[in-house]
Amino acid sequence: MDDLLAPLRPRTVLAEGAVWLPGYALSQTHTLHNAIAEIHKQAPFRHFQTRMGRMSVAMTSCGKCGWVADMAGYRYALSDPGTGNSWPAMPDALRHLAVQAAMEAGYANFQPVSCLINRYAPGAKMGLHQDRDEGETEAPVVSVSLGLPARFSFGGLTRSAPKRVIELLDGDVVVWGGPSRFAWHGVSSVRETFHPQTGAMRYNLTFRAINGSRFRP
Repeated sequence: MDDLLAPLRPRTVLAEGAVWLPGYALSQTHTLHNAIAEIHKQAPFRHFQTRMGRMSVAMTSCGKCGWVADMAGYRYALSDPGTGNSWPAMPDALRHLAVQAAMEAGYANFQPVSCLINRYAPGAKMGLHQDRDEGETEAPVVSVSLGLPARFSFGGLTRSAPKRVIELLDGDVVVWGGPSRFAWHGVSSVRETFHPQTGAMRYNLTFRAINGSRFRP
């Protein structure tokens, strides 16, 4: 069904510097799922506990550093707090996809050093937030959707700015940077349905360039 819909969902500019690429990763989903499974073996998914409570989205990472959260806040850590080991290396297939998607959106020379992998079960969501902790304001964020559909809200530079809501399907990619680098964005509660590759799950890969000074142990 996603393949049939792809021609009907053209490349779309969401805001200045932000581009939606429907179906861009669709031909690579099998490879991406295999990579996620291998990363999970080394750095299992977990629900971080924060001052606001337990996050509904399960997370893991790969690359030089990974995004982590606890009672002290949010940060990029060099090691997995669950295992004490370094995060798994970023697979070449993931890195290549992120670089090519960034280029397609108009961002040359993107060099992602971290990939956050989110797993959404039905009911899981990601509240409105900004990506502000990377220290690389010139580099975009590249987000890849896999599996179940999700309603993605993309707004402006203030939380109250008007938001555009789009339905992200399997293989969709969204890239934002430049004037939209600090745009507020979030994901509504994932609906309970079924996808042939992921069952009742949605996965999201978020690639970022991180300034080395932001790495923590």
